[in-house]
Amino acid sequence: MYEMIDYLPILILILMAVTFAVANVVLTLILGPQRDGAVKAMTYESGMNPIDTARKRFNVRFYIIAMAFLVFDVEIIFLYPWATTFTNIDPQSAEGPIFLGRVLFFMLTTIIAYIYGYRKGVFRFD
Repeated sequence: MYEMIDYLPILILILMAVTFAVANVVLTLILGPQRDGAVKAMTYESGMNPIDTARKRFNVRFYIIAMAFLVFDVEIIFLYPWATTFTNIDPQSAEGPIFLGRVLFFMLTTIIAYIYGYRKGVFRFD
């Protein structure tokens, strides 16, 4: 079937990538400046002087919105292969309604999660 010689280009590419990464780290340590100081140890905030500590608390809603985004993102990832497979199923077969029911259940659980988050006030920005 396949011989080891067929994988040689992939192995060369992996070797080149690893060599490049290691060489960059080693050369930076050897050639780069080794200065330390108060300014270099200071927190960097896009060129602005830091106003407060970086250890302040964030609103939990930020994380909940991020999780809601991930839920919808993962749903899209799962819906695309379902849509491409569903078009190939015979409408008269017994698999069609089962296949459709499964994805409708999947979308229903996502909608219920969205409504729950909406009622909890996750999406209010005030």
